[in-house]
Order: sequence, then C-alpha cells, then structure tokens
Amino acid sequence: MSTMTIGEGLFISDAALARVRHLMEAEGRGPDSFVRVSVVSGGCSGLSYKMEFDDVSQPTDQVFTDKGMRIVTDMKSVLYLFNTMLDYSDGLDGKGFYFQNPNASRTCACGESFAV
Repeated sequence: MSTMTIGEGLFISDAALARVRHLMEAEGRGPDSFVRVSVVSGGCSGLSYKMEFDDVSQPTDQVFTDKGMRIVTDMKSVLYLFNTMLDYSDGLDGKGFYFQNPNASRTCACGESFAV
C-alpha cells in the first residue's frame, strides 16, 4: 500500500468532508473507515465514478490523505483520478457528491461520467 501526502493525488472539499463525516457517523463507521473511489466503465461518456465507504485496505491500494480524511483508490483508477477533488453540493441545481476532475476531456450533463 502506497501512502501519499497532501499536494499529490486526490482531494476533498470542506463541504464533501462535512457530508462524508456525517454519513460515516450515521452508519456507525469507526475510525478505520475511509472513502474509496474508483473509475469503472460505463455512463454516457464512457467512464463512471464509483464512491463507497470501506474499512479494509487492499495491498495495491493508493492512499491519499486530505484534511484528515483518507481517500483510497486502486492502481488503475489513480491514473484517471490524479489531482481530482471530491466535492459536495446541496444547492437547488443538484444535490450530491461530484468530482472536479482536471483529467476529464468531457463530462456528461449529470456529472456522473466522463471521458479522457
């Protein structure tokens, strides 16, 4: 398992951090829990984001820490997600998590899929 520091890799906004902590607490998750993000085939632009809570690390996981939150991804996904910010909005134009990905050449209107 590789551990990277702030300034490299995956980031989380203050809004997403607050929402993640709230959801983890509501689910009764312990201090070993983290956010796992990955990229899977699918969606209208070809690739989709997947996000879940986890507490079991895999040997090839890439681990990033931002604002005290561990964000974990697999070796394949890190190539698509490098320097991506996990964000959260509760505004009128959409509520939920979304990714600000500088590697995406295009995204779909719903923001759930992208292409590189």
